Amino acid sequence: MTDVTVKIDGQDVTVPEGTLVIRAAEEAGIEIPRFCDHPLLAPVGACRQCLVDIPDAGNGRGFPKPQASCTIPVAEGMVVETQNTTAVKAQQGIMEFLLVNHPLDCPVCDKGGECPLQNQAMSHGQGETRFEGTKRTFPKPINLSPNVLLDRERCIVCQRCTRFAAEIPGDPGIALIQRGAQQQIGIAEDKPFSSYFSGNVIQICPVGALTSDDYRFRARPFDLVSTPGVAEHDACGAAIRIDHRRGKVMRRLAGNDPEVNEEWISDKDRFGFRYAVRDRLTSPMIRENGELRPASWLEAVAVAAQGLAGAGSVGVLPGGRLTLEDAKAYAAFARDTLRTPHLDFRSRPLSEEETGFLRSRVAGTTVTYADLDAADHVVLVGLEPEDEAGTLFLRLRKANRAGLRITTLSPYASEGSRKLGAQVVLTAPGAEKDALSQVSGVTEASVILVGERLATSPGAYSAAAELADRTGARLAWVPRRAGDRGAVEADLLPGENGLDAEAMVRAGLDALVIAGVDPDDTADPAAFLAALDQAGFVVSLEQRVTAVTERADVVLPVATASEKAGTFVTWEGRRRPFEKVFDKPAAYSDAEVLGHITAELSLVGPESAGVADETVVSSPTTTDSAATTTDSAGFRLATWRLMLDNGTLQSGDKALAATARPAFVRIPAALHAELGDVVTITGDRGSWTLPALPAEMADSTVWVPTNSFGRGVWADLASPGSTVTVEGAQ
Repeated sequence: MTDVTVKIDGQDVTVPEGTLVIRAAEEAGIEIPRFCDHPLLAPVGACRQCLVDIPDAGNGRGFPKPQASCTIPVAEGMVVETQNTTAVKAQQGIMEFLLVNHPLDCPVCDKGGECPLQNQAMSHGQGETRFEGTKRTFPKPINLSPNVLLDRERCIVCQRCTRFAAEIPGDPGIALIQRGAQQQIGIAEDKPFSSYFSGNVIQICPVGALTSDDYRFRARPFDLVSTPGVAEHDACGAAIRIDHRRGKVMRRLAGNDPEVNEEWISDKDRFGFRYAVRDRLTSPMIRENGELRPASWLEAVAVAAQGLAGAGSVGVLPGGRLTLEDAKAYAAFARDTLRTPHLDFRSRPLSEEETGFLRSRVAGTTVTYADLDAADHVVLVGLEPEDEAGTLFLRLRKANRAGLRITTLSPYASEGSRKLGAQVVLTAPGAEKDALSQVSGVTEASVILVGERLATSPGAYSAAAELADRTGARLAWVPRRAGDRGAVEADLLPGENGLDAEAMVRAGLDALVIAGVDPDDTADPAAFLAALDQAGFVVSLEQRVTAVTERADVVLPVATASEKAGTFVTWEGRRRPFEKVFDKPAAYSDAEVLGHITAELSLVGPESAGVADETVVSSPTTTDSAATTTDSAGFRLATWRLMLDNGTLQSGDKALAATARPAFVRIPAALHAELGDVVTITGDRGSWTLPALPAEMADSTVWVPTNSFGRGVWADLASPGSTVTVEGAQ
């Protein structure tokens, strides 16, 4: 790209051809006021606050009137004046115009203290107003969604919000309505602004027009302490800013990280933080006479150590919410302290094939967001980024708009696939292996992204690896939970002769150590709960009361992400360290709690130091979840989690829950025409009667969201890999 040199306020600035004048000025350290301009949005020149003078320097590059610097690209020899009389007068005039109807209620406005309009009115506005009329007012607020509220009289129609919604997530649910002086932001009647990323419009609004229902009138910026953090709800590693006051999180904002999430986060990352205070375990507990009672840390750790020391066979199930430091601590605790090979972080349907894939093709590898930007083709298999990896979805959508080709192997053509501009290869669950062999256009410049759902599809991981080896394409695994990739790096997988999570449930071990596992997420929730009831001794390290803690012999509360420092490892393999937000007494990380147990075990004695007696364990052959016999007369069941569902880390956030998309069964159009809008689905674990929508589906396939109804698919409907029947509701 050719560089050009322009003169801005007397300074020579050399920038790439096509650079906007406002960006060139930034390179020179020259501030130009602006409202509608945003570096990640297309220029629109809506607010006109960034007017500059571009006089004719004798080379035909000038303009007779001030121009919006956010829409004019530089040209060789161009002269730009931002501080001369013409430019300053234009900027002051626009500011005066914007303030004509804008309420001067900064002390009570949610944006007060961090408001670009407030700041620039002081720096680029006039000291006194000439307006003597009555300011326009509207009834307020208007609910654009349960999360996002609009105060119309504060809006300066900069269009940042509407442009974001249309350009970044592809959810144009808000738009400019009416014309002239009545122009304002609005939504379709009885149709709220529905987007997994709607909270970003609140953050980028340059005035107090868009506010959060959750944060509105709760605090002021100067009351808050801000701590950088990393989002804990998925494996993307989005940078966030945690604003807190007197030990309570008041709000979370997107951090600015160009290499990862740029300046955007999902609503789940933004609003989903109340789990850290709701139903929290406040003290250790031990079971006595069949009932749990509070105990001191010393007593609970001693009981835990004694119980584990006396167990013959021990299984460790640490879940997927761990930091890298905690994951390494669990690996050392299982292998070095308990000396057991029965270790597995996967609290979901899994397979032996996946175990080998994670060790050989995932651990130690790196594929970055930048690799996606540079790729010629991205293939998605067993992965729905909009629901399962929000930041990844936004980065893929941005790359697609720049020309990236995307192919997705999916059971139905989802809205997320449409927004990505993806070519959808309709693929029934379990058929991914064959479908991968038919994918074309994969080269050494391509990237293959596989999701954790492929564990239920025999041969799919091996087929993806074979495709990558044959073409030279990059291969990456995108799990659902923030700690999953760190668990792989720490090798929280079964050792030699060790049992995986599903086999541990069937084996009837003497003792179990469980952390962050929701039984309803497992492949067989009923069997998991039965295994807890049958185990001789259960230690639970958990943040909140769960079905596991209710059955445990020792319950040890552990710190949430905001109460400890640590490192998440993203799907890329990128380390994302974060610092402690709250220094709460007796809030120990998993690693610290395990350290206390280890120290106590060392005092018990060498004859009972927790060494697992493998002769006690009958090790059944692991059966892949996907290998369940299917009934050809039924429908194959496809499923994944919606971003907002009944997940335990979302409970307590009412406004966030209200924005969850309506959950429907997706069935073939012909079947929908026959059965209607409500159907009954029956699997080997139960039946659901649910609303249905027609969709373009793979043959003989229906789709149900994993955790939006009841206790979830695996608990209430069907086992992984099984078929279901679909009938009209009676």
